Amino acid sequence: MIKFVVILKEKRKGELSLELLERHIGHLRDLNREGKLMVGGPFKNNEQAMLILHCGDIDEAIKLVEQDPFIKEKYYHSYEINELIVANEENNWLLDSPQTTGNLIH
Repeated sequence: MIKFVVILKEKRKGELSLELLERHIGHLRDLNREGKLMVGGPFKNNEQAMLILHCGDIDEAIKLVEQDPFIKEKYYHSYEINELIVANEENNWLLDSPQTTGNLIH
């Protein structure tokens, strides 16, 4: 499974109904139950929000984001999805990754 970072953008401030919020939370609960949602929440600046999804491919990630009531109802007008390359102890914090070595100054 691949991890995708989703940034929800262009928020319609002052237009959040309780009904829309409850539908969004229901969507997040479903994703969590299915093992698709790793973490999510709004940024402190109250402009954007973020999700980290665990999906088979980018198409699945797009499908899940577009099912979110916040996106369907244009509470957030746009979003950005990027595949996350996880750095951890198991992969030596990507020290030997071609992406890392390709960015090194020689």
